[in-house]
Amino acid sequence: MDDSLKALIPNRNASMPAVFVNRPMLHPNIYRKRILQTEGNPVAGQWVAVYSVNSDYPDRDSEGRRTGGTRSESEPSLFAYGIYNPRSEVAVRLMSWWGEWPDDAFWDRIVDQAVSLRRDVLRLDETTDAYRVMHGEADGVPGLVVDRYGDCLSAELFSLGMSYRCEAILERLQSRLGTKHWLIQECPQFLSQEGLSVPSRKSEGLSPTVTVQENGVKYRIHFGTGHKTGFFCDQRDNRKQLAHFSKGKSVLDLCCYTGGFSVQAAKAGEASDVTGVDLDDEPLSMAKKNADINQTRVRFVQSDAFAFMRDMLRIGRQYDVIVLDPPKLIRSRAELEEGSKKHFDLNKLAMQLVKPGGILLTCSCAGLLDSESFQGIVRSAAKATGFDTEGKPHPPRTLQILHSTGAAPDHPVVAHCPETGYLKSIWARVL
Repeated sequence: MDDSLKALIPNRNASMPAVFVNRPMLHPNIYRKRILQTEGNPVAGQWVAVYSVNSDYPDRDSEGRRTGGTRSESEPSLFAYGIYNPRSEVAVRLMSWWGEWPDDAFWDRIVDQAVSLRRDVLRLDETTDAYRVMHGEADGVPGLVVDRYGDCLSAELFSLGMSYRCEAILERLQSRLGTKHWLIQECPQFLSQEGLSVPSRKSEGLSPTVTVQENGVKYRIHFGTGHKTGFFCDQRDNRKQLAHFSKGKSVLDLCCYTGGFSVQAAKAGEASDVTGVDLDDEPLSMAKKNADINQTRVRFVQSDAFAFMRDMLRIGRQYDVIVLDPPKLIRSRAELEEGSKKHFDLNKLAMQLVKPGGILLTCSCAGLLDSESFQGIVRSAAKATGFDTEGKPHPPRTLQILHSTGAAPDHPVVAHCPETGYLKSIWARVL
């Protein structure tokens, strides 16, 4: 591989290919259809200088300073540097704006800001050793997320350019966090989105499992399998809130994965009985281990969530508290309609299983489904509970929405890229 494709810092003495678009933008993703032309034959993974051809914006020099001069439509203005991939719909991921060269000082600032948020502002080290360290676009690293699990940094790639530079970024993080190991994996859709696949890699001596703690509850994470980076740090605050509603209650955790909500309800929440349901055998095996290391009793069931809920409706079983946290049901705009219908059906069934006066926590991690649309689906599902399986009307379930939450604050939402706020959670009392 050309060393320039692996360089965290581009060579100032080398000619940089150029990409031209109509207007400057703060959103870090430039889609392929918005590119007017390229110069210098950029290749996948290479740094590019990005120019605006629109003259309504002030001209700037190569250091990002406003020149105060005028220019004609034929004089494009440099406004950003980014990383290019012609195979991806997101053809350029912008890294720096207004001529700021991505040098050592730039990367030090990016890394220091990310670490400071988690350690100095949120003070997460006081309550957990499992948290997100870098959250993609929100932390200035589009196409990359990094989670800390004990002494390991686990990275998930969404961008080809970041796959070439990830190890260098992890080195900077390790020097600040004192972690010893790292793991890099591509996201499940990497091949279809980025045009090729990259191998997973890890540091020498990385253990296949690590045990972390979160608000007094222990979780064992198995690297290299399952969803995301190995665990769902984004639900940390929701797990803590669930414990508040669980004491002495029956709890059903649908799509429980490795038992995050289940074990929290049993251990910290002191629930009277807890059932976790998931279709996949491997996460369920880890969920059982998580219950064991916390010396809690949780009943885990391997089943499709739809089938399990229909079985419970058939026998008249209900629960005081239900968590509905399905995997991502909408991965592209083409799946928006079908995924929304699945959310509707899941919520309709779940509401009927909540005892009157009980609590429902329902979630969606689909970034393409906005908060307003998700709330609309949940409201519609509540209205639809007014009909039985044969379509005969009966009193519907009424929802009292207590509050809506998102991901824990180590997953910040950056104002100019609202897609970073992907997780939506609704807490509701079901009457």
